Amino acid sequence: MSPSPEVVVHADAELLAAATAARLLTKLVDLQAANGSASVVLTGGGTGIAVLEQLRHSPARDAIDWARLDIYWGDERFVPSADGERNELQAREALLDHVPVDPARVHAMAPSDGVLGDDADAAAAAYAEVLAANAGPGAAVPAFDVLLLGLGGEGHTASIFPESPAAYENERSVVAVRDCPKPPPTRISLTFPAIRQAAEVWLITAGEAKADAVALALSGAGEVQLPVAGARGSQRTLWLVDKAAAGKSSVPSPPRV
Repeated sequence: MSPSPEVVVHADAELLAAATAARLLTKLVDLQAANGSASVVLTGGGTGIAVLEQLRHSPARDAIDWARLDIYWGDERFVPSADGERNELQAREALLDHVPVDPARVHAMAPSDGVLGDDADAAAAAYAEVLAANAGPGAAVPAFDVLLLGLGGEGHTASIFPESPAAYENERSVVAVRDCPKPPPTRISLTFPAIRQAAEVWLITAGEAKADAVALALSGAGEVQLPVAGARGSQRTLWLVDKAAAGKSSVPSPPRV
């Protein structure tokens, strides 16, 4: 059983992104010092990409040995490779194109115009194979060091939406997700079993529109009805939110400055 969630509240969305970038930078540097390498699972969305932009502009960004970092994604919009909706494309523009990552260690999910064609199930199966190939002996998924996630106002995380088949999946590590209630309708997503292999899961969100979902998740809601409640790390689950997103939760507010 993973430990109880920790919650850190920042004053606003901009400070949340900057502080999360600093936290991630320090975490990755420490992991590399201890283990020689590190792994991170990226998320899309406004706040997730803002964190990467903050990391790009950090004066300490090159304390990370980018060539010794494995990079994955928690979900992806199943659209063509040049589509601006792709989480991979946004992450590359925000950060990855500006740092010396090892291309062989950047593990992106297939686009809909890739070698697998417009077959989301094949793309999901292929990513599951990538995860298995990078996992330890007998494991289907790497023990990710840090897995970043956002959430929607209705409680989805990655591309696991409330009451969807993905919310019930307990065997496969990656699934195709169709008929999403927000566009684009087809996506690829890690499942709860894969997410929970991460040592640390960081849930990052901002804004009053997320306050109900944050409060419900922290109060013990069920993961099928509120998928973000099922996202937790094996060692740590860390909620990083701004004051507006924490507004309906019983967590301390940040000090006024």
